[in-house]
Amino acid sequence: MSIKTAAPFRKQLLDQRADLIEQLANLRGGAVGRAEASSEHFGHPEDSDAQVNSARDLEFALDERESAELRLLDAALERIRAGSYGQCLDCGEDIPAARLHAAPAAARCLACQQKAEQK
Repeated sequence: MSIKTAAPFRKQLLDQRADLIEQLANLRGGAVGRAEASSEHFGHPEDSDAQVNSARDLEFALDERESAELRLLDAALERIRAGSYGQCLDCGEDIPAARLHAAPAAARCLACQQKAEQK
């Protein structure tokens, strides 16, 4: 897919990336990292160890999910720059435009994605 053809997808990816970064900043309380922001949740004397551990595990799981989503968006933007956006990473076939509109960070066609998820 040419860079010109990919322009609407690039805009969609950049918008999603900006929204995610804004969401991360709001959840973290500004420019601090999740670990720093969540540290206030830990160590309250009224909290049980189980509550503290659960809160910490949830914070780290959310951070990993958000970081993974950001990596997917960045990878898709890189594929646009490289001129390989819209081609399945596994089989090389074109990914249908409807799939890219629904999931612009998609790196695989639906069949290859299903195979990858089964593994």
